[in-house]
Amino acid sequence: MTNSPDWLQIHHGHAPLIVSFPHTGTDLPASRVDHFVSPWLARRDADWWVHELYAFAKALGATTVRTAISRSLIDVNRDPSGATLYPGQNTTGLCPLTTFDNQPLYRAGLEPDDAEIQYRRRTWFDPYHAALDNEIQRLRAQHETVVVYDAHSIRSLIPHLFDGELPQFNIGSAGPSGAPDTSCDNALTDVVENLCAMSGMSHVRNGRFKGGWITRHYSNTANGVHTLQMELGCRGYMHEPAPADVNEHSWPTPYDPEHAAPVRNTLQQVLGACLEFATRRNA
Repeated sequence: MTNSPDWLQIHHGHAPLIVSFPHTGTDLPASRVDHFVSPWLARRDADWWVHELYAFAKALGATTVRTAISRSLIDVNRDPSGATLYPGQNTTGLCPLTTFDNQPLYRAGLEPDDAEIQYRRRTWFDPYHAALDNEIQRLRAQHETVVVYDAHSIRSLIPHLFDGELPQFNIGSAGPSGAPDTSCDNALTDVVENLCAMSGMSHVRNGRFKGGWITRHYSNTANGVHTLQMELGCRGYMHEPAPADVNEHSWPTPYDPEHAAPVRNTLQQVLGACLEFATRRNA
């Protein structure tokens, strides 16, 4: 879209594959940056460098949709009603008040009220989803089947959110562990899981991260839209400090292409499998 705001970055491909990057942004509007305890804290939980890790997606013909806005301002992968996606588990909301480590994000008295939350929805949340929906509809006009792949990462050790070290590859299809997939055909998730297993790195299917709002909201398998989330442990493509050592001076570490090569190779195979799945359905 030529009239998209600078923070909304869209690459128009023609293959039946969309890669969404809802959490790689770090921008904070000047009018609100002082509301946070610190800019670093408001950026700390970004999916660091994930859009760079998946830079190969455009060469596959994929469409990409990315917001440059920090998830701490508004999280475009949360239910806009405010309902939790993970009942009974610690998580963060539409306009998070705390970090992943349960630290307050805002200075006292500067937390977003209802009017501010609605403003953020209109300004950033709604345009992101209008763009994603438009791209799905554009590609569905060309292809009977489209795969929407939601790309994420997170620090591997966050005791407030999960026990122990997170698996390297966390495949989310909005289904209970061991049960049929909900957001996409089982055949697609089977292939993706097999590729992750073949990497020799740890993986799980519908474990702690089963898929967020994007995966659940846009899934429409009866009408040819299959969605899948991939949550990566950051350790696969950057060097992570121990949880106690994560601070403004140690995090984030740079993207390391050489270190990332094994994970990136598997992700190339995974996106290739998503594309092959859609292409076969379209034959």
